Amino acid sequence: MTRSLPEDPLIRRLVQQARASQVSRRAVLAGGVGGATALALAACAPGGAAAPTSPPDVSDSDKTIRWSNWPLYLDTDDAKNHPTLDQFKTASGITVTYTEDVDDNNTYYGRVKDQLALGQDIGADTVCLTDWMLARMIRFGYTQELTAANIPNRSNLNPELLNVDFDPGRKMSMPWQGGFGGICWNKEQFPNGLTHVSELWDSALKGKICVLSEMRDTIGLIMLEAGIDISGDFTDDQFTAALETFKKQVTSGQIGAVKGNSYVEDLTNGDAVAGIVWSGDIANLNAELGEEKFGFAVPDAGGTLWNDNFMVPIGSPRKKNVEKMIDFYYEPEIAAQVAAYVYYISPVVGTQEAMATVDESLVDNPLIFPDQKTLAKSRVFRTLTPAQEQSYGSAFQSVLLGA
Repeated sequence: MTRSLPEDPLIRRLVQQARASQVSRRAVLAGGVGGATALALAACAPGGAAAPTSPPDVSDSDKTIRWSNWPLYLDTDDAKNHPTLDQFKTASGITVTYTEDVDDNNTYYGRVKDQLALGQDIGADTVCLTDWMLARMIRFGYTQELTAANIPNRSNLNPELLNVDFDPGRKMSMPWQGGFGGICWNKEQFPNGLTHVSELWDSALKGKICVLSEMRDTIGLIMLEAGIDISGDFTDDQFTAALETFKKQVTSGQIGAVKGNSYVEDLTNGDAVAGIVWSGDIANLNAELGEEKFGFAVPDAGGTLWNDNFMVPIGSPRKKNVEKMIDFYYEPEIAAQVAAYVYYISPVVGTQEAMATVDESLVDNPLIFPDQKTLAKSRVFRTLTPAQEQSYGSAFQSVLLGA
């Protein structure tokens, strides 16, 4: 059943265009194949520095947006265009430069933190970063407050994502996509699949395991395997015990790669046959390969659950343009078109119903629309205090640096 068109003329045109040119990753790619991050954490704001201030907004005269995002995170056709983004650009008159330059939260932050501290333009008007990194940027005053009146479709936000502890009421951010941290495996080598993180430590797999450079996912899964609730009040000792497990597997050579999004390359070329990964990436990889070569599961002991979020950096002069784009992507028909390609969890209420008109086979896909059983064993890594963020992050990075 097709939803009635929204009353807003701009959004009405955008939805009409989306319906006329719907594309899913499955449709586009069905016929073809389309070393450890070592960055010391800079978790503390410059001592005594005044809070940076945002520049005047020039959106009314400068119809451009620069959007930084993770790879494989926006619908893409066989000509490497982004259909929904093209629809937005055509209907709104706003030119969008889309860049896939976020491989890891820490490395991206490391590139722009000095400009952020001075309130300078970082070369992006919006960037999608994970909850914990966004929490840091909000805490340091590196984000601009969004104007709710410019995002009427924010009413479509899943209510469970509205009052997060790092941004109550979503004044500074809006979720882009959510997903799971879990385990994957090459189906040829593991026809029965994997269900536990500890299975990755089998000596027969030495050097063939990849894990994420995102501490909260890799250490989070190890802690969950040990029966620790990462969303609760776990202790320093419990974190340290999980870190020691991680260190043992790295120093022994069991873990062959600790990476951001680029771990997909290790799976593709056979350098890795299993690992700790992000849910949507495996679906994307299988689509590119044209076969279900890799399996993915939330471990029996539990997986991580997270969101990446739109935010406007303090130095951007185009906040209003970004707000228009966020509003566009919060239309369920548009959100469904994106979800059909990226295979992540949309924050937009109505996406599942709209998916029936995009790709009916995905309406019950558990990676996009997880059931309660999967959600029940998934945990959000709790927000750390600034001191914990620095000490835990530095301890994790020291393993990567070989300290």
